[in-house]
Amino acid sequence: MTAAPPAGAPTGRRRDVEALCALLGYAFTDPTLLRQALTHRSHSSPHNERLEFLGDSVLNLAVARLLYVRFPQAPEGTLSRLRANLVNQQSLSDLAIHLGLGELVRLGEGEVKSGGARRPSILADALEAIFGAVYLDGGFEPAEQVIRRLFEPFLARLDMKTLGKDPKTQLQEFLQGRRLALPQYSVVATHGRAHEQHFVVECLIDELGIRCLGEGPSRRKAEQEAARQALALAEGSKSQGRKGP
Repeated sequence: MTAAPPAGAPTGRRRDVEALCALLGYAFTDPTLLRQALTHRSHSSPHNERLEFLGDSVLNLAVARLLYVRFPQAPEGTLSRLRANLVNQQSLSDLAIHLGLGELVRLGEGEVKSGGARRPSILADALEAIFGAVYLDGGFEPAEQVIRRLFEPFLARLDMKTLGKDPKTQLQEFLQGRRLALPQYSVVATHGRAHEQHFVVECLIDELGIRCLGEGPSRRKAEQEAARQALALAEGSKSQGRKGP
């Protein structure tokens, strides 16, 4: 059973909200909390900033407990790095895209025109706001269950060898280990107002024929996203090479 969306919601949106609740595995007693979690400050008030603040703390506690139980021998420093690898804008925005939040988040006209529905920061904040909404609606245990449900695939992919290394570092080490030239990064576009710019960065690896575009609220984060995509392609080409004759 999923929560009924707020009265007056368009039929298509109602179906999308019901699908979101099914993916979360949670039915809201007070669906107005979910509505607020999906409302950006550019749209109207009450918006999701306070819920995002709350959800950030709920998320960090839930993931900390999850890691504490799963890695009983890991020291505090390792647990902190594991949590940082799991709880970041990239993982949150990836999850938000999987949940279809880009189509559900309510944005003001300006944000809609500037591509806010695809902006990682807006998507990540909306997801944290949802965690805050679940916590207020049902308490910590249901919120923890939602977070565990969403983060299990990330936990399964954790690699202790690359722990604490960002995508640019991992890509550099991958290329150096194969005596390939380092990637070239260049900004290909910027969007938004001066205080809220959104960057698009290209990562180019000529020798492998790889060209990826990363987006983010800063040049550095856009470069990291482009490097993450390029590394996935480079590792994929290596695996295919091993299978060849």
